[in-house]
Amino acid sequence: MTAKETIIAGKAILGIEFGSTRIKAVLIDGENKPIAQGSHTWENQNVDGIWTYGIDRIWYGLQDCYADLRKNVIEQFDCEIEHLAGIGISAMMHGYMAFGQDDKILIPFRTWRNTNTGKAAAELSKLFNYNIPLRWSISHLYQCILEDMPHVKEITYLTTLAGYIHWRLTGKKVLGVGDASGMIPVDPKTKTYDAEMVRKFDELVAPKGYGWKLLDILPESLSAGEDAGTLTAHGAERLDISGHLKPGCPLCPPEGDAGTGMVATNAVKQRTGNVSAGTSSFSMIVLEKELSKPYECLDMVTTPDGSLVAMVHCNNCTSDINAWVKVFKEYAELLGVDQDTNTLYTRLFQIADKGDADCGGLISYNYISGEPITGCMDGRPLVLRSASDKLTLANFMRAHLYGAIAVLKFGNDILFKEENVKVDRITGHGGYFTTPVVGQKMLAAALNSPISVMETAGEGGAWGIALLAAYVVNNHQGLTLPEWLDDVVFAGNTGSSVDPNPADVEGFNVYIENYKACLPAEQAAVECKK
Repeated sequence: MTAKETIIAGKAILGIEFGSTRIKAVLIDGENKPIAQGSHTWENQNVDGIWTYGIDRIWYGLQDCYADLRKNVIEQFDCEIEHLAGIGISAMMHGYMAFGQDDKILIPFRTWRNTNTGKAAAELSKLFNYNIPLRWSISHLYQCILEDMPHVKEITYLTTLAGYIHWRLTGKKVLGVGDASGMIPVDPKTKTYDAEMVRKFDELVAPKGYGWKLLDILPESLSAGEDAGTLTAHGAERLDISGHLKPGCPLCPPEGDAGTGMVATNAVKQRTGNVSAGTSSFSMIVLEKELSKPYECLDMVTTPDGSLVAMVHCNNCTSDINAWVKVFKEYAELLGVDQDTNTLYTRLFQIADKGDADCGGLISYNYISGEPITGCMDGRPLVLRSASDKLTLANFMRAHLYGAIAVLKFGNDILFKEENVKVDRITGHGGYFTTPVVGQKMLAAALNSPISVMETAGEGGAWGIALLAAYVVNNHQGLTLPEWLDDVVFAGNTGSSVDPNPADVEGFNVYIENYKACLPAEQAAVECKK
């Protein structure tokens, strides 16, 4: 079928992902290739010290994104989307969305970016003997309990953003196992919430006398390929306000952006990994066995089919680079130069590649928000240099590119050096890798490992969740998810690889030691600049 015939026949599959700064929709054909897309730009808001997106903004963003997709289809193919073969919903992982008897949200959505859960995360980590990150749903829930917030007793359902959208489109309170593992730890053997940890939590909060136990309020955990419900008439109306989309198509289990990133880079089988680098950054390494002990900077989650993954999650990545690019654009305009933003990014990344391997001594802390791995509960973007350091544009930009992935190195050094984890391939995706080769070279230096980038990686998580929907629609074709991705979707394509340059590796190591030594300056900036 042509793309138009696929759409008219109702054979196209839709993937939608809620990112931190953009909601993106991708429509794919029967060969899993993108044929249309739409997007909506948005930003989180800090309201009374809490990073959030309002419910009305969530739905407006979804509907505007779908409308933009519909417009793209009409412009390209002169037809309407009446039926779909399948839909997948993905969103930024973790956070806290608690609902009451009337299905209304009880307090504003708390995103992954919030770091106000330190006491709860520490107590739960000790109770479970398992690292429980600040951003996980169970940390937010227990923090609310510790603060005796009145809404807790009214909770009937607790989910993530992806789970919320899926629920309102299908009526099903389910979650993909990868996203579920960012609520409370999942047992890789059962592919559902760890029974012993659930028991311990229920015993911990029993004196509060709530009318619920944990499993009463959590979504059901589903693995990739399982039935997760169908689009209802109400769901179709909420998604497509033009009224053309008909209900009835299946949806795959909703997943987090980490899981869809693994799918989009074909990194769901053991001994593979990927690094997503955009507004935030995280690496996902699929393990062959459990680690020897818990580590505070390593989050244990799962792939969409339930394999154990060591995740290094950093709250900050490219936002500070974006801010500096905006400054350079303003300077160009001051000189009367009309500089295309994308071209400016490319040129600045390329000049960074010409900088000294150790950035001439410059250091960049890109902390727009707090960075738990380095112990910073709040963020202050900061550039440090001594009078003798080499301040050049190349070193300035290189320091920012290094700074964007510096915290990733902290956790991955533990995996590779202390736990002796073996990886056959690490694939990068996200805005950090948009300029060819440069981002790959920087990450290869940081991790001292070859880094691959695929042509399809730019499609991102919306394409990844569309693939998971296709995996449901095609009834797996008798293959496991890793087999299906290897044999059907990617057909042996592993992308283009860049090996680490020894001089760059040495330079990054010098940079990271300076970075660690000067962290007290970042802490002082947080304390002094309110």
